[in-house]
Amino acid sequence: MSAEQVPQRPDAHESFVRLEREIGLLLRRSRAISARLARELHPDLDGAAYGLLALLQDAGPLRASDLVTRLGLDKSTVSRQVASLVDLGMVTREPDPDDGRAQVLSTSAEGSARLARIREVRRARWEADMSGWPAQDVATLGELLARLNRLGEAREAESAGRD
Repeated sequence: MSAEQVPQRPDAHESFVRLEREIGLLLRRSRAISARLARELHPDLDGAAYGLLALLQDAGPLRASDLVTRLGLDKSTVSRQVASLVDLGMVTREPDPDDGRAQVLSTSAEGSARLARIREVRRARWEADMSGWPAQDVATLGELLARLNRLGEAREAESAGRD
């Protein structure tokens, strides 16, 4: 085997440099997409509202403090977004059955319906864009992103515990 034919093992440092660069690009693109999707939900919403509504749909009902921890957003940002979503009828507030002083948030029927329509269009777009990918690659990417998200959630929870 010549030197050109020997598979090169990726340099660990360079791998992390590339990972940081690619995730940075993904996050910048994600913020722009979230802003567009939030406007599709309702013209008066800003980008953070889409992720908040999606998390409530997937993991709710949740307290506002849970949203702060899971999304890694500032408490005032979450409060503002929740108020906007409640005012627009996409989120409901109910007394927390475990603590009457607190409230739990859930997506309303209207919020769920609007979110479902947007998610179906997005899923179809992903499917079309990645139609040339083997199904196993798509599954692997999903699993790796889930692992990365769990790592981020653990880091956020750890930071919140120190505050």
